[in-house]
Amino acid sequence: MNQHPETAAGVPAEDRLIATSPAVAAMCDKLDLNLIGIPKTAFTLPERYADLPVIGPPMGPDMELVAKLHPSYLLSPLSLQNDLLPRYIAIGKPSIFVDLNSVDGLYDSLMYLGNKFDRRAQAQQLVEQYHQFMNTYQQSIAGKPRPRVLLLMGVPGSYIVATPHSYVGSLVALAGGENVYSDSDELFLNANTEDMLARDPDIILRTSHALPDEVMAMFAQEFSTNDIWKHFRAVKEQRVYDLAYDRFGMSATFAYPQALFDLRAIFYEHAHGTSGNQAKVLDAQPRGTNAQADGTASPANGVDISPHTDRTLKGGN
Repeated sequence: MNQHPETAAGVPAEDRLIATSPAVAAMCDKLDLNLIGIPKTAFTLPERYADLPVIGPPMGPDMELVAKLHPSYLLSPLSLQNDLLPRYIAIGKPSIFVDLNSVDGLYDSLMYLGNKFDRRAQAQQLVEQYHQFMNTYQQSIAGKPRPRVLLLMGVPGSYIVATPHSYVGSLVALAGGENVYSDSDELFLNANTEDMLARDPDIILRTSHALPDEVMAMFAQEFSTNDIWKHFRAVKEQRVYDLAYDRFGMSATFAYPQALFDLRAIFYEHAHGTSGNQAKVLDAQPRGTNAQADGTASPANGVDISPHTDRTLKGGN
């Protein structure tokens, strides 16, 4: 199955590329690709793209502005293909949709773009660094018991369950966790709390799609006022954890090493959790490693994790 469909064949002699999401812009920067347009986002984009035209938010780019820039390709997340592809076709602009639903998808997409835009050497180097990092990381958790995990993705006022097919779900799997909703084929699903309780997770993880302060405050309120949560074993044992928005979002990014360090601290180092009635974001700092949040360096063998710190969100007060 081609996970990177295009609406035109071949590559122009001089490629004019627009990245429509911050995660895609970061990929382009890693591959040393020039862009002619960038998305509107609260995330910090690579400095090389700072003065480029802003074409609108990832889910709703301004098609009139996009057309005026005359791109040779629009580069977008595969998760938005159903929404964006008809709009790209309507203005006659070729597109490539990259798989950002997992770390493996991120690196498969890097290789695809590297091959297509004459950046194979850069892509291959990044892939090799990823494999080196993961080999060392997997050695550090080998033989440890796999916790059963309930993963909640929140938006202000509501939340859904993230399955192993979502990006955050793929991180849990890479860290050795077993998602209690591994029987679903969806990325996210609506589930009632009675069903969640019946699946008896060892650990509850909470993250946000956007507006993290508001979402974490919402989660704290939900766990404080909805009586059913006090019956969860993970709540009784204070194994509820809030995850950092910049590491556990909707799309795969090069912050995945720090995300995996956070999960290792939670799953195997018994980082301090809560009963869910307060908003605290875990921040586990690796010790004895040169791994960076951009994923371009690898930890030394046998690296340990230093004691974690909790960053209390303003919205949780």
